[in-house]
Amino acid sequence: MPSNNYTTSAQPTAPDDWIHTVDLCRYYQRGHYEVRAVDRVTLSIARGEFLGVMGASGSGKSTLLNLLAGLDTPTSGHVEVDGQRLDSLSRRALSAYRARKVGMVFQSFNLIPQHTALRNVEMALYFGDTRPRDRRRRAAEVLERLGLGDRLEHRPSDLSGGEQQRVAIARALVKQPEIVFADEPTGNLDQENTDAIIGILRELNRTGLTVVVVTHDVEMATRIAGRTLRMHYGRIIDGQEPAADGTGNLRGHGGRVLRGDRRGEA
Repeated sequence: MPSNNYTTSAQPTAPDDWIHTVDLCRYYQRGHYEVRAVDRVTLSIARGEFLGVMGASGSGKSTLLNLLAGLDTPTSGHVEVDGQRLDSLSRRALSAYRARKVGMVFQSFNLIPQHTALRNVEMALYFGDTRPRDRRRRAAEVLERLGLGDRLEHRPSDLSGGEQQRVAIARALVKQPEIVFADEPTGNLDQENTDAIIGILRELNRTGLTVVVVTHDVEMATRIAGRTLRMHYGRIIDGQEPAADGTGNLRGHGGRVLRGDRRGEA
């Protein structure tokens, strides 16, 4: 089982609005429809917070996560991190934000099949100025802390789903990020491995690391997150499901009828 001795660069601090979005939108065309994957979302995330973003498939939660991580560009509105708007950053500065401050964990693991667990984790440090010797040492250390010390030279095909997800978490942590974004991190796992990943994320947050998890699993989100938000059709609805208006159109936030477009679906 993984050790509880995790190390990150984040230290516990007083709550503050460290990440802030203002009227954040991400729209795109799908045939004749405008898909509003994220629609006028304004939210704040405090440093050291554990936030759970819930919603069904297609609610827009993964698109929101990608916008916060700087992996996607908003149609309008903006994301601000530590007082700096992401849309004002140069390509190099945005890459540095992703490389140094952000750790990403994906449902599908996104490991390179030809590489060992050690090499997969080590690659997260290729874009910095870490020396090769130090890259290997840091990758081995974080894998050992996550209970994979005897799996360093195993390729993904030789690992269980839970072990692959721990490798993915190690890859996110080896950079010593300030925030971890996890997209359905337990979606492909059985209950035993789900519980193990939940324990790891909890312990990371206790060290002061900011964690944002998106999931369709309401029970999981409410178990682990200090605060939860619910998304529906691209908007945060704070746990209230929109109701049909009797014409087949859904009423969105504030009761506005949605016609000629589709929300969420991302």
